[in-house]
Amino acid sequence: MYGLLAVALAGFGAQLVDGSLGMGYGLTSSTLLIAIGLAPAVASASVHMAEIGTSAASAYSHARMGNVDKTVLRRIALPGAIGAFAGATVLSGLSTQAARPWASTLLLILGFYVLFRFIRHRTVALKRGRPGTRFLAPLGLIGGFVDATGGGGWGPVTTPALLANGRMAPNRVIGTMNAAEFLVAVAASAGFILGLGLSAIDWRVLLPLMVGGIIAAPIGAWIAHRLPMRIMGVTVGGMIIFTNTFTLLKAFDVPGDIVTPTLIVLGAIWVYLVVAVTFQHLRKRNAPPDAASDEASREVSV
Repeated sequence: MYGLLAVALAGFGAQLVDGSLGMGYGLTSSTLLIAIGLAPAVASASVHMAEIGTSAASAYSHARMGNVDKTVLRRIALPGAIGAFAGATVLSGLSTQAARPWASTLLLILGFYVLFRFIRHRTVALKRGRPGTRFLAPLGLIGGFVDATGGGGWGPVTTPALLANGRMAPNRVIGTMNAAEFLVAVAASAGFILGLGLSAIDWRVLLPLMVGGIIAAPIGAWIAHRLPMRIMGVTVGGMIIFTNTFTLLKAFDVPGDIVTPTLIVLGAIWVYLVVAVTFQHLRKRNAPPDAASDEASREVSV
């Protein structure tokens, strides 16, 4: 049996990951809920409904921190909602299992690109301008569709693509995608209610899950705002690689005795890289003024 506190902690942990790294609410919360004894179907339905409250709190928190680009938000949120509603109603019976390995492979490549981009350059210059509607509208449609039909996926689809685009700082990508996720969650939930009814929701799970996420939302936004751009880029890039490697290993039925050590090695490398760039950042910040100015003269910072 699961307790209210355990469910609330699951919501807190999931939103903390999603709010600070821009992805992982559905994956993290569903995994934690199943681990404490919920059936997968109940966990999935409850997570989608709980996202309405948690994403609203996250959107507000990120906006207060200055992490939201309102122009990009307008361009991607509505297409995302349309994709989510379509996926939850008309296309809810369509399985995305066959397409998942291909999508994960593409995201894995983007993850490596993001990771190496932020590892190689101690200061990363962003491209000029904002992502255009031609890029954001299809991205929103795909992200919303995958989120509704696959039980989560808005962040894993949109965040890597925008980071790889190179026109927005990581904290702005994460804040804007968290804000857009509110409309996506509302549209997906409306589609699920229309198709399945309210009987599919376990309110004993939904309410504490939502409360835990709402409490974590401002903390996640603060982390995204305060964490230096390079550290955040390496952290997010590593998470993209880790999660999509896991998805691919599962999709191809790789034996568990191979999956476990592979993920342990990847996780260790990921932690090492985050620690390494963190120490580089601290060393640069604490360097004597002359050394810092000499280094700044050789690099272009944003």
